[in-house]
Amino acid sequence: MGLNLDDKKAVVAEVSARVANAQTIAVAEYRGIEVGDLTVLRAKAREAGVYLRVLKNTLVRRAIAETPFAGLSDQLTGPLIYGISEDPVAAAKVLNDFAKGNDKLVLKAGSYAGNTLDKAGVQALASIPSREELLAKLLGVMQAPVTGFACTLAALAKKREEEAAA
Repeated sequence: MGLNLDDKKAVVAEVSARVANAQTIAVAEYRGIEVGDLTVLRAKAREAGVYLRVLKNTLVRRAIAETPFAGLSDQLTGPLIYGISEDPVAAAKVLNDFAKGNDKLVLKAGSYAGNTLDKAGVQALASIPSREELLAKLLGVMQAPVTGFACTLAALAKKREEEAAA
C-alpha cells in the first residue's frame, strides 16, 4: 500500500532534516538481498552513526533539491538504500564494507562536499580513515616524544642510583 500525502511530506521532512546536517550520502542498489543480511547492515550502520533507510527515489529527490547533494538526483533510479552521515566517511565505509561481503549490495553513487561520486569515488572515500582513527594516530605521534623523554629520565635516574650505591 502506498503512502498518503501526509506520510510523504513526513518522509521528505525527515530526510531533509538528516541531509541538512549531513556531509555524505552514499547510495547502493539492494536488489535480491536477504532480510537477515539487511538487518545486519542496519545494525552496522547504527553503530557507525549512519542513517540508513530504503526510500522512494522521488521523495529523496525532493528532500535533496536545493542542497549540496542535488547533483545526486540523476543517479537515483532502481531499488536503492540510502546511507546519510554527518561523518564524512561513515556512510561510504558502512556500505562499501558490507558490499565486499555481499555481492547483492552494489554501490551506485554518492555525494560528498557538493561533489557527486561514482562507485569508484565512494570506494575511495570509504578507504579514508575515520576521524577517530586519525585522532588516535595523531595522539600516538604526539605521545611518542613524551614517552621517549620519560624513559630517558628513568634510565638516567637508575644510572645515578647505581653510581651512588657503588
